[in-house]
Amino acid sequence: MKLKFAKMHGLGNDFAVIDAINQHFEPRPDLVRRWADRYDGIGFDQMLIVEKPDSDTAAFKYRIFNADGGEVAQCGNGARCFARFVREQGLTTLDVIPVETSSGLLKLEAIDTTRYRVDMGIPRFEPAEIPLRAEQLQDLYQADYDGHEISFSAMSIGNPHMVIQVDDVDSAGVETIGPYFETNLLFPDGVNVGFMQIVTRDTFKLRVFERAVGETRACGSGACAAMVAGVQLGLLEPVAKALLRGGELKLEWQGDANPVMMTGETAMVYQGEIDYE
Repeated sequence: MKLKFAKMHGLGNDFAVIDAINQHFEPRPDLVRRWADRYDGIGFDQMLIVEKPDSDTAAFKYRIFNADGGEVAQCGNGARCFARFVREQGLTTLDVIPVETSSGLLKLEAIDTTRYRVDMGIPRFEPAEIPLRAEQLQDLYQADYDGHEISFSAMSIGNPHMVIQVDDVDSAGVETIGPYFETNLLFPDGVNVGFMQIVTRDTFKLRVFERAVGETRACGSGACAAMVAGVQLGLLEPVAKALLRGGELKLEWQGDANPVMMTGETAMVYQGEIDYE
């Protein structure tokens, strides 16, 4: 049978988006890996699936699979693309769309036809909730890398994040430090490793080595994590702009028990069909 899908991206972080309400689809890890291949498949960082919600509080269930076939709880750039997809496909007319994820309820808001604002939820800092192997909560943790001590912030934005402040993101060692900590024993479930360069009090540059994907052109939840780390450390104002290799995100975090708000662009690349058995 033929399965319909859309190819979309948020600042270059690209996705295959599938309506699993109006057509049957069961995401198998081997299938996701094969379709994620950029030579023999569709090619994407993550697969996003639209499903019926389990509760009356949400309009949809939002599921995310990394290119390695593993399911994850959060993807901020994907959330914006998800919102655009369900509106453009006529699945909803809502301007504010509540969606279920495995880490809780997200609210996706249409700003215009291409820009969407996402309530990414309240950051979690307790080591057991990230999860991070640490004896107590700290603003900055220390870890050894190749004989050097690295200071980092850690939190969950629906998935685990490690944020390292650097002087220059272009020479930050993303390709070496990223994979080292991605699977480090410090993080039992793996971690997304962000490298943040403060430009001004309302602007920062960011590169992210994503868990089970590698470096992407943009990582929405990673940008939220960096924003939170910057505000906590007194380096950023509560409203700031993230400069990623794929574009810009506007971020807002008022601290304490407030959610992180993220606004950014989306793009519909094409729609197609693929053989599915």
